[in-house]
Amino acid sequence: MKNIFSVIFMNFWSFDFIIFLAAAFTFYIYFSAKNSAEQLHKKLHLTVYVPDSDYSQHEIAGEIAELRENEVLNMRNHTGKLYSLFVNLTGIFPLLGILGTVISLLHLAGDMSDVTGNFYGALTSTFWGLVFAIIFKFLDGVIAPKIEYNEKSVSLYLERNSAKEHHKAGIL
Repeated sequence: MKNIFSVIFMNFWSFDFIIFLAAAFTFYIYFSAKNSAEQLHKKLHLTVYVPDSDYSQHEIAGEIAELRENEVLNMRNHTGKLYSLFVNLTGIFPLLGILGTVISLLHLAGDMSDVTGNFYGALTSTFWGLVFAIIFKFLDGVIAPKIEYNEKSVSLYLERNSAKEHHKAGIL
């Protein structure tokens, strides 16, 4: 039996390379979604130093006034799109692994000289597909609560803005 590392990397420059490229793109989308979610969280949860002076009260009022509903909605939509893309990309890794295995097994039918080595090489695509699926499932568990919390915060923000607008209009 071949060395385990040579078997794992045997198929790298064929179909496994596609899996690694998809993983790199998915990591990029994950970090973009995470960054977007953190920016939205910071936007919705202002942290302002409040010493005992009138000037800082004006600063606070200015910070709150800068929080625009359209901007918050655009940030939420952007974060939601990135997260949706991340979740959809995460789901393709087991399928890519199986596809790579099938493609490698088809090549095996043409070259029967080293059946054992070629068969192990065919399984590397399944291996990498599952490894990346597990990693991204874990990362999804890290980012999903942030996305949910932001959704609740945006909903609360919109409800409060709606109540303020109704109150100003004399509806309430």
